[in-house]
Amino acid sequence: MSPDPENTVVQLCAQGMRAEGEGRDAEARSLFTRAWESAGDDYEACVAAHYLARCQSTPEDALHWNLECLARADRVGDERVRPFYASLHGSIGGALLELGEPGRARGHFEAAAGRLADLPPGQYAQWLRLCVARGLRATGTADPGAAAGDPLPALMERLCARVDLDSLGLLLPAYLGDLGGPEDAERLTTALRMLHAERRLPGPEQTALGRAIAARTAAAG
Repeated sequence: MSPDPENTVVQLCAQGMRAEGEGRDAEARSLFTRAWESAGDDYEACVAAHYLARCQSTPEDALHWNLECLARADRVGDERVRPFYASLHGSIGGALLELGEPGRARGHFEAAAGRLADLPPGQYAQWLRLCVARGLRATGTADPGAAAGDPLPALMERLCARVDLDSLGLLLPAYLGDLGGPEDAERLTTALRMLHAERRLPGPEQTALGRAIAARTAAAG
């Protein structure tokens, strides 16, 4: 989505983002509130609510504004709001998780995972993917090391303990960004195979790596 830079609501939100980035939180909130009060249609209200949700101090208030944003996005229903949904559902899931409602949160994290493809490739999409995967793990729906006896979690801990940045740089994006689907499983297995092919880990770690690959290959059928 490419908001109109001449739009008053968009301008106020941009000013709010600058204020937020410079640590002027009260001013940022005031600007986002002005954007909400200036909104003339559902699209503008959706944009303003999105930014208002960011600056709330309680999960209850963040949930309120994210739900408002979601309702407005649904009313707009066109390509302008399509990239909003992954972030919206992820934020709603996060607020619900803070409020002790993992069951409701899980549904929103799953919805967020299903909308990640609507985002353009880049750092923001990668960051949001990690956030959604973390939410799925927290609500019990995705865990790259969930299988009983899986050696991968212990192996990852050992790689972290000895700060093997080369190995971690290869594995962590697939390991932490695993959303629980078959494509993610293959992505992680491929990363494991690439590291295994280098044959540079200490013997016990190389063996554990081979076991982790075998377990994932068997699970994939």
